[in-house]
Amino acid sequence: MPNSTALFPVVAAALIDDAGRVLVQQRPPGKQMAGLWEFPGGKVEPGESPEAALVRELNEELALTVAAADLYPVTFASQALSGKHLVLLLYACRRWIGTPALLDAVALQWAMPAELRLLPMPPADAPFVATLERL
Repeated sequence: MPNSTALFPVVAAALIDDAGRVLVQQRPPGKQMAGLWEFPGGKVEPGESPEAALVRELNEELALTVAAADLYPVTFASQALSGKHLVLLLYACRRWIGTPALLDAVALQWAMPAELRLLPMPPADAPFVATLERL
């Protein structure tokens, strides 16, 4: 029997600086999972490729310019939500133009992958830390 659950595609970036630190942002009050730390990114719009969505989201959330060619897929998460199914694609990126700005979050933090384990993260983001520790 086919599953009628709609897929909810979301993309996220592990922006990695020259020191090997990863950028995470804290979700603002009033949003679902407020206060948790997450990798920047967002929803893939209809007709948009995951890479195009991530380039757009990084510009909207952080005022960064990223080339799709500088994104490389790392891993993904799959999680049932109420009425839909989240598929979260994580990309790594080591090159961008600009300095991350607080446009859609209450705080930004650069942290070594192991330090991310100390931060409260959404259930779909937290498993990515082990993968990032191996990069």
